[in-house]
Amino acid sequence: MSKIKQVTARQVLDSNGRPVVEVDVITEAGYLGRAGASTGTSVGANESFVLRDKRPDFWGGLSVMKAVENVERCIAPALIGIDVHDQEGIDRRMISLDGTRYKTNLGGNAVFATSAAVCYASAAENHRHIYENVADNPITYIMSPSANVINGGTYNGKTMPWQEFMVLPHGMTDVNESIRMIVEIFYHLGDVLKKYNNGRPAVGNYSGWAAPSDDPWEVMGILAEAVADLGYTDHIAYALDCASSEYYDEEKGLYRWRGGLVTRDFVIGQLAGLADRYPIAFVEDALQEEDFEGFALASKQINSVVIGDDFLCTSLDRAKKAVEMGAARGMIFKPNQAGTITEALETARYMMDQGLLVVPSSRAGGTLDSPEKELGLALGAWAVKTGAPREGTRIHGFNFLMHANHELHVPMTNIMELPVFAHLRK
Repeated sequence: MSKIKQVTARQVLDSNGRPVVEVDVITEAGYLGRAGASTGTSVGANESFVLRDKRPDFWGGLSVMKAVENVERCIAPALIGIDVHDQEGIDRRMISLDGTRYKTNLGGNAVFATSAAVCYASAAENHRHIYENVADNPITYIMSPSANVINGGTYNGKTMPWQEFMVLPHGMTDVNESIRMIVEIFYHLGDVLKKYNNGRPAVGNYSGWAAPSDDPWEVMGILAEAVADLGYTDHIAYALDCASSEYYDEEKGLYRWRGGLVTRDFVIGQLAGLADRYPIAFVEDALQEEDFEGFALASKQINSVVIGDDFLCTSLDRAKKAVEMGAARGMIFKPNQAGTITEALETARYMMDQGLLVVPSSRAGGTLDSPEKELGLALGAWAVKTGAPREGTRIHGFNFLMHANHELHVPMTNIMELPVFAHLRK
C-alpha cells in the first residue's frame, strides 16, 4: 500500500485558453499524478457541474479559483493517508463529501481533476501507463480512430446545424494505416473545398474544415468525393455528431434548420436518408438531449448506431434508462461528464456488457492529460474520436494511438467484424 501524502491544486489553461482546475497528487514514495479537468464547448445539461467564479472583471468570469480552494481545503484533508490504488474508495469519498447529484458543492471540475490525478499517481507508482494499470485483462487490440473533418456552425452567412462530419477507416489491421488515410483525406478535402469555395477553405470551430453548405446532403457529397478521389471509398465509413440540443428551439419544440423550423420526424428522416445513401457507422446526439422517446424512434428508423453524448453524459442512470427504452445503442465516453473515474468506468462497462458501442472522445478545448483515450484502451473500446488532424490536443490523440501501437504490438479493431456495426456489411 502506498498512501497519498499531498494534494495540491492550481488554475491553468485548457487548449482554448479557458481556466481549468489542475491537481497534483503525491504519494509517500514520491510519485506524482497530475491532471486537469477538461470541459467541452458543447456541454450537456446532465454533466457534472463546472464551478466557475463568475466574476466578469476577472478572467471574463471563467476563473476556477473557488474550485481550486475546494480541492485544497475540503478534498485534500479527506484524502491524505488513503491508499492511492483505491480509486473507487477515493472517488466514493469525494462523492459523499460533495453530497449532490452533479457535484455542485465542490465542483465537478474539482472532483474530477482530483480523481484523474489519483489515477495517474497510481499508475506512476506501478511504473505503468494508465491503460496498463486500469485494464482487467491483457490489451489485445487498438481502437479504430474516427476523425471530425468537417465542422458545423455559421460560415459565410450559412449555418450548418450538425456539429461534426467524421471519417472512420476500416479493413486495416495497423492503426498507423488508418491514421495515414485520415490525414490524407483531410489534406485533400482542403483542396476540394478550395475549388468548391473558389478560394481558401475556412477553418471550422473544431479544427476541421468549415462546412461549405447548410445542406448536409451536399456536405456529405463533397466529403465522399474527396474520399473517392483517393481511392478509399471501400475503406471509409462515416459518422455524424448532430449535437441537436444546440439547434433545438425549446420554446417552440422544433429544430432550427436552414432558416426555418422543422420537427424531430424531419430530422430523423434526413438522418435515415443519409444512412441509406452512405455507410454511416454511428450518429451521435440525433435529437435534443431529453427526448428519450425520440431517440427510441431514431434508433428504429436510422440504419446506423444511434449513440448519446449530451444525451447520456456518461451517466449510468441515463444509460440504463436509454438502453431499457431502446433509445441508444452506444455512448460517447467523456469521464469528466460523470465526475469521477469510477463512475465513468462503471457506465462504460455497463454499456459494453450489453454489447453496445463505447467511443472515448476528448473535449473541444480539453487538456492534454485528459485520460479518456487511455481508459478506453484499457476497457477494450472499439472506436475512438480523435478530432481533426490539426491543433495540439487533437494531434495528441493520434500520437497516443501510434505510441500505444508501437508499445503493444497488437492489431487495430476491424469495425466490420463487430456485431454492432452489422449494418455496414450490407
